[in-house]
Amino acid sequence: MKKFFWQLIGVIMLVPVLFLVGCGQSETQELRRVDTAMGTVVQQTVYVMGKNDRKNSLTGDILELIRKLEEETLSWRLETSETFQINTYAGSGKWVELSKELSQILEQCQKLTEDSGGAFDVALGPVARLWDIDSWAAGQRTGSFQVPGEQELTDALIQSGMGQVQIQFLPGEECADIYLEDGAALDFGAVGKGLALDEISNYLESDGHITGAVVSVGGSVLTYGEKPDGTAWRVGIADPGDPSVNMGILTLTGQWYISTSGDYERYVESGGVRYHHILDPGTGYPADSGLSSVTVLAENGLLSDGLSTACYVLGRERGMALAQLYGAEALFVEKDGEIYMTPGIEDLFRPVD
Repeated sequence: MKKFFWQLIGVIMLVPVLFLVGCGQSETQELRRVDTAMGTVVQQTVYVMGKNDRKNSLTGDILELIRKLEEETLSWRLETSETFQINTYAGSGKWVELSKELSQILEQCQKLTEDSGGAFDVALGPVARLWDIDSWAAGQRTGSFQVPGEQELTDALIQSGMGQVQIQFLPGEECADIYLEDGAALDFGAVGKGLALDEISNYLESDGHITGAVVSVGGSVLTYGEKPDGTAWRVGIADPGDPSVNMGILTLTGQWYISTSGDYERYVESGGVRYHHILDPGTGYPADSGLSSVTVLAENGLLSDGLSTACYVLGRERGMALAQLYGAEALFVEKDGEIYMTPGIEDLFRPVD
C-alpha cells in the first residue's frame, strides 16, 4: 500500500476578493493560486494594494521562482541543476567551484549538520536513493517494495554523509569549492521547500505594493505582512493520525517561516510496517525517535525546514534543545498523541476541539 499526503499544513483564510482600506480607500486585491512544484502542492494568497502593472503575473512569478530554484540549483534528478552537475564529479578527483547561492546554502547546512550531531545531512543521497521512498509513495514505482538489505545499507552509509564532502572557502571569496568522494551525492530534499520560502520572501519584499501574503510549499509555509482586515494569519497543523484534519491552529502576525516533518507525509507500507521518508543518517533507516511530527517556526525557511527534519530524527528532548539553540520555536507530537512545545509557541497554538 502506497500513500502520499501532499497537503501537510492547511491555511485557513475567509476573506472577500476586493477590499477598500486606508484614508484614500485604495483598493486591495486578493490573488489566489494553486499549482504543483517541487513534487508538491503550492498554494498562494497574495494581497496587492493600489495600481500594479505586474499584479496579474505575481502568482505566476512566484511559481516560476520555485521551479527555477529546483531546475537550476537544487534538483539531483534534473541535468539542468547545479546539484546534479556537482554529483557527477563525485570520485573524479576534481574540485568544483560552487555558485554564490549554493555556497551560502551549503555553509548553513554544514553548520546545522555539526550542531545537530549529524541528525541533519544533505549528503545522504546514496541512502535516500536506495530506499527511494518518495517514488514509491508517489506511485511512480510498481511491484512489491523491498526493504534494503543490511549490506546494501552499510555500503550506502559508507558513501553518505558530510564526511564524504569537502568544502573550501578561499579568503575573501564568496564562492566555495567542493570535492565529493566516490559515490557521494548531495540531496537538498530536507531544505528545498524552506529555501523556496526564502526566495519567495525576497520577491515579496521587492514589491512595494504587496501588503501581505501566505504561501505554502508542501509542509512549509510563509506568512508575510498582514491581511487587509487586520486579523491574524491562521495556520493549521495536521493531525498525524488523520492528516485530512487539523489537530491545532497557529495564530500568527507578521512574517513567519513554518515547516512540519512527519511520518505520515510520504511513506510506503510493507509487511504491515510503515517506512517513512525521514531517514536517520546514523542508521540509514527511517528515523524511530518516538515522534509522529515536528513543527518548527524559525527565522528563515532553510532553518525551519532543516530543523524540523533534525528535530524529528533527534526526538523530543534533544530536538527541543537544538531548536532553542537556534532561537526557533517547535511543537512535537509523539506517537502516543502527546504534544510538547517550546515556551514561545504556547501562546500561538490552540488545539482543535
